[in-house]
Amino acid sequence: MAFTPDVADALGAAAELANTADEPDTLQTLDDLTEFFDRWEYTGARPRNRADLEAVRGIRARLRGLLTADRDAAVELVNQVLTEQQAVPRLVRHDRLDWHVHAIADDRPLHERILVETAMAMIDLIRADDLGRIGRCAASDCDGVVVDLSRNRSRKFCSTTCGNREAQAAYRARQG
Repeated sequence: MAFTPDVADALGAAAELANTADEPDTLQTLDDLTEFFDRWEYTGARPRNRADLEAVRGIRARLRGLLTADRDAAVELVNQVLTEQQAVPRLVRHDRLDWHVHAIADDRPLHERILVETAMAMIDLIRADDLGRIGRCAASDCDGVVVDLSRNRSRKFCSTTCGNREAQAAYRARQG
């Protein structure tokens, strides 16, 4: 199944954000959050203060839970987010994206927008019965979330760092 750019971006951002909670925690400063906001091209108000940072840090475990839930549990979690945030879907077009769905106003806090965008993206995976696109990193020392939207489902690692570390370990083992 081909995924629209907004779905791919929302799932990729959610996985990256969930993985920032792993050691070492890589979401520590407002600058870290601003870089994340810019890299994933979020719309709406930019993060402004420590409270914005702490609110986003506060949803990381919830995102991980949503991304790693089985299908029935994911449905419950998606519905919970959409109800809590009083999500009202609407079509929008902005930046590089053609018409796509937003379900929360751009002036709502960033952590709420992230939750709703992730929930909306998860709807596509749930409806397609394709939650196998989300898994755990294959690196032996990592528990990161991996979103694999590739055609051949070949992504195994949450980051190039994990992939490189595993490749180096395999090389050393072959040499040894």
